[in-house]
Formats: sequence, structure tokens, C-alpha cells
Amino acid sequence: MYQSSGWLDFCHADQPGRVGAVYTGSPARPEAGVPVTAVRSMGNSFYRWDELLTSRGLPSPGPRGLMTGQHWGYHTQVLHHPALTLDEAAAALLPELRRQADAPVTRELAGIEDRDPVPCMAMYLDDRTVAAFRRAGVTAPPVLLQLEAWIPVPDGGWEGYLDSLGYKRSVRVRRDRRRFEEAGYRVEQLTLDECCEEAGHLLACTQRRYGHAADAKAFAASFEDQARAMRGRTEVFLARTAEGRPVGFCLYYVWGDSLYLRAAGFDYEALTGAAEYFNVVYYLPLQQASGRGVRRMHAGIEAYEAKALRGGRLNALWLLDLSERSVLAGRDEEVAAANAQTLRTLVGESRTVAGALADPALAELL
Repeated sequence: MYQSSGWLDFCHADQPGRVGAVYTGSPARPEAGVPVTAVRSMGNSFYRWDELLTSRGLPSPGPRGLMTGQHWGYHTQVLHHPALTLDEAAAALLPELRRQADAPVTRELAGIEDRDPVPCMAMYLDDRTVAAFRRAGVTAPPVLLQLEAWIPVPDGGWEGYLDSLGYKRSVRVRRDRRRFEEAGYRVEQLTLDECCEEAGHLLACTQRRYGHAADAKAFAASFEDQARAMRGRTEVFLARTAEGRPVGFCLYYVWGDSLYLRAAGFDYEALTGAAEYFNVVYYLPLQQASGRGVRRMHAGIEAYEAKALRGGRLNALWLLDLSERSVLAGRDEEVAAANAQTLRTLVGESRTVAGALADPALAELL
């Protein structure tokens, strides 16, 4: 979904002229492709590779260059024709990405002088994609950025999901659902273009709750851009009080066999303490997914314990320097130590989060 033309159109509206793609094959029959972004400055701090590396005590090539990936979504995939393996796609794309990094248009967009090397940084890759690029010849070790949660949607619909949680967790979920239903909220299922202003207001409420500056009108305008770019693919649960006051929303996309949670916001002053967040963001989408052939829900980064308690499995997301002469090459031990520290910070003291790590090799870093 985050590599779709609609999503890249949305990213392009935010960074005009800087978002595109590198592909192999012909325009009529592309064989492999991946989004790219020419970076001069980055508004989204989660994508500022320079700060992310230096905060881990690792060397950085500087803040400008060519980024493999788009600057919203925190999930970058290589797309390829079914006749190709992921390894073959990565091997074909790697030299093209390096050539694009050194191209005059990239230098101009990123503001890098002709004599200086242009970094080629891939952001938010999963384990399989990292391994494919490494087998293709990337020498730099991967740097752990975040964990992402995928919640399986088992057979049996909603009841099948509850059974998969085990007794104690399913009791908690049932209690949360009952409290929400008894609170008397009215839930509407809408498209984003029908509720941009309300979604912008609710997202601003959440941002302010956590101490961030927030402009409701700017959020609403961004949602309008997203609704226009995604061409009717947006879906929203909007919860109101009995009097009609909007109190919470969740924006999501159904794409293939996956449901992607994208954004959520709540007017916390209007809530009654009826597990509104968990109902609107997790339970309602999961109930929706079970009847539409969806096999898993992408719950994204952060809030790991809440997601793990609701069946989420946690996978690593990595930064990988694809540059031919990476500043990270040969620093495997330093990077491994930084990755272990990052994972310990992300997991904290939570046994629930540690137990939800999908990769046993990742758990060994703890």
C-alpha cells in the first residue's frame, strides 16, 4: 500500500518534485521497482537518518542524499514481477539506485556539490529486503530503527481472533467492547473526504495531549490531499457521542489481504473512559477485516505493549546504507552494539513486548 501510486502521489504533494521511483525493465513492462526521495531537508524526524545515526553513536554521511523509500508510512518494500525473486530484484535495483544517487538531477534536488559523494540510504526495510540487498553486494551492516506490529486475522472471524489471544487477554477485550457499547457512542463508517475537518481536529487534540504543537486546519488539509491521492480507498471509523460530538477516529486502508492502520485521534476531554482508543483503533477494524478476506492488520510502529497484548507480532525495521562506499562499512561490531541498545530501549522492561518479537535472532540481542 505504501508503494502504491496513490500513496506516492500523496507524498509528492508534500514534497513536490522530490518523490519518484527507480525501476528496471521497460516502462511498458517494469520488472522491479522501489520508491525514492531526493532529500535536501526532512520535515518528518523519523526519517532524518543523520540524526538517527548520530544519536546511536554511529557515523553519518550527512543529512542530504537519495533515500530509498517514501517519507511517510514507515514501511518500504521492493516491488517486483512474479517471475523474479526478491534477491534478483534487489540485485537489479542496487546499481540503478547508486546511479540515480549520482545523477545531476539528484545532486541538484539534494543540494550536493559535484565533487561530494551522494549518500544512498534505504529507510524502514524489513528483514527479507535487508538480506536481499546484502546478498546483492551491500557491505554496510543494517541499523535497527523501530519495530512494527502485524496482528494476524485468523479463521473464524471475530471469535477466532478472540480465541487466538488466550483466555485472559480475550476476557480483557470482551470487557473493553462491552464498556464501549454501553457508553452509547454512535460509530459511523465513512470515507476520509467525508470527515477531513473532524479528523484534523481530533488528530490535533491527540498531538496537543502529548505536548506537540498542532494545527487542526493543516491536518485537515493534509487529509484532503490524502483522500484525493488515494482515490476512494480511504476508510474511517468515526465515533460520536449521543449528542453528535466527534470524539475519536481511525483512518485505515484495506489493500490485498492486509489492513493498514494509518492515523487516529481523540478528543480526550470528551471521553468517558470506555476503552475508546482500543475499540476505535483495534477492535472495530479487526471486526471489519474478518469479513473481508483480510489475513493480517498492519499496526505500524510504537505503542508496542498495547499491540502485543492484542495479538501483535513485532518485526524489525532497518536503515541500510546502499552507498558503494558507506561510512558504516567495516563497523559491524559498533552497529551490533548500537542495535542491541536500541532494542533494549524499545522493549524496555516489558516481558509482553519481548515475547512478541517475531524473530528469535532479534530476541537474542536482549
